[in-house]
Amino acid sequence: MLALMRPLAAETVPLQSALGRVLTQDIVAVRDQPPFAASAMDGYAVRSGDTPGNLRLIGESSAGHGFEGHCEAGTAVRISTGAAMPDGADTVVIQEDVRRDGDGITVPATAAGKNIRPRGCDFTAGTVLLSAGRRLDGVALSLAAASGMAQVPVARAPRIAILSSGDELAAPGSPPNPYQIFDSGTFGIAGLIQTWGGIANRLAVEKDDVGAIARAAEEGLSASDLLVVIGGASVGDHDYARPALMRLGLSLAVEKIAVRPGKPTWFGKTSQGLVLGLPGNPASALACAALFLRPLMEAMLGRDPLQCVATYRARLTQGLPANGPREHYLRARLEVDGEGRQIVRAFEDQDSSLISIFAAANALIRLPANAPELTAGAMVDVLPLEGA
Repeated sequence: MLALMRPLAAETVPLQSALGRVLTQDIVAVRDQPPFAASAMDGYAVRSGDTPGNLRLIGESSAGHGFEGHCEAGTAVRISTGAAMPDGADTVVIQEDVRRDGDGITVPATAAGKNIRPRGCDFTAGTVLLSAGRRLDGVALSLAAASGMAQVPVARAPRIAILSSGDELAAPGSPPNPYQIFDSGTFGIAGLIQTWGGIANRLAVEKDDVGAIARAAEEGLSASDLLVVIGGASVGDHDYARPALMRLGLSLAVEKIAVRPGKPTWFGKTSQGLVLGLPGNPASALACAALFLRPLMEAMLGRDPLQCVATYRARLTQGLPANGPREHYLRARLEVDGEGRQIVRAFEDQDSSLISIFAAANALIRLPANAPELTAGAMVDVLPLEGA
């Protein structure tokens, strides 16, 4: 799948609109921060050689307004936190340690460099502050702002169309017939796309008609970077998704996957763009979206596509039977025990149609193909689910 993906073009957006976006270029500091030696405390800027002693107050340096003169021997300058150190002064005596009488102050012995933030102590000109591929959170936006950036170069948000088909589906809010269920898969996939930095376009649910599905798919492909088709991709008599896409010149790169749940997942290319097919069962679709759709989106954003599916180890709270020939992802609850260890519990019912179980899960346990039976306390690979 990844072999067919290409990073999207870059665009420049205002800093206030860049939350969650992905940088396409490094952000490099153009000046030192702070650009001057600054006081770390409210107090008095003095010459360390004059301490201890009685000094004459000659002015003030406040944040945004520096002292223009020179701190001569026997003098002091009132200074605020963040204000620039005046010329000649090499230390700051905090105001709690100073006795003041009009324009005269008495200061204790204070070493040079005390309570001073050196110029460039945060970063210096030429430093790479944020690297290309970084997703911009609040802290990253603060750092970009500190460097003086008003706009940042980011990858265009992936536009992903979602198409679900099936006579059994009714739109939420509409009156279903006795044999229908409400369409839930498109809402779940759309929510994940938005969480992962994309723009989701839910197309109208199409009935079991090859022509109608083909027309909807063509519409979706014309205005998207990727079309996600939910359902209709297995081998049943009423699976119409692939035949519909064949009308658009579908060439399959992946026909199915050795993963449970989600065997019918497929991926291909049409004359108008790329298509990812997900299983119709909602829980299967959501699991395979985490395993396949998210890495595809990360590739479009110019990030490491495999980092988002990296697992780590946790301890089982219960035994698990031996696994079959397909890699198995079990919906599970990841927690921390009283000793600070990561523990994970697989839900007993792993039926791929149960959305309620998926909603209670915050992780997937990965069992390799043909994994042996596991006892309570065994270590397993765990993939956290974002937002759970």
